[in-house]
Amino acid sequence: MGFGDLKSATGLKVLNVFLSDRSYIEGFVPSQADVAVFEAVSAQPPADLCHALRWYNHIKSYQAQKNSLPGVKKPLGQYGPSGVADTTAAAASDEDDDDLDLFGSDEEEDAEAAKLKEQRLAEYAARKSKKPALIAKSSLLLDVKPWDDETDMAKLEECVRSIQMDGLVWGQSKLVPVGYGIKKLQIGCVVEDDKVGTDILEEQITAFEDFVQSMDVAAFNKI
Repeated sequence: MGFGDLKSATGLKVLNVFLSDRSYIEGFVPSQADVAVFEAVSAQPPADLCHALRWYNHIKSYQAQKNSLPGVKKPLGQYGPSGVADTTAAAASDEDDDDLDLFGSDEEEDAEAAKLKEQRLAEYAARKSKKPALIAKSSLLLDVKPWDDETDMAKLEECVRSIQMDGLVWGQSKLVPVGYGIKKLQIGCVVEDDKVGTDILEEQITAFEDFVQSMDVAAFNKI
């Protein structure tokens, strides 16, 4: 597996298709996998590669804290779609095979191998692009805590529900006692992973600082 050369247009197209139904390279949170692929991309993807561009800008916002992201960074060729040959990894493995040399040592064979690789990447991208993109969604349960027992909880909920974004649908809510007469707002929502992240929700909810002390994600489930 692999993306190929991420500094080429073909490699970026494969990355774009790969991210059409994913928020991250691996899993559901930013990790060292995203850092490894981000560092292999030489520049911001063009606007027509909307999935790759969305991912690039999102991971770029984590660069100051990239070393603290979870996971262990692996060789670039170990990330990406299956079925796409990574010539760097293939060449490395072939060093141990005395009887077989896929790419040869002369310029003619190297050019032929590069051409074959580009052709396979293009074919893969074409096949993948014909498939309908899946919209990844998650169901969240948020705990929104007020400052004290005198906070107007009806107004607090009104503020939370006033947050409107493409890919965000608010659900049911209830007040849950937390002690000393204080109640927290527990509210559900469904989000499209590519459009709405928990960090964005937290930033917008806690912006109502007259009412909101903090926000926590009580439950997170993929749909």
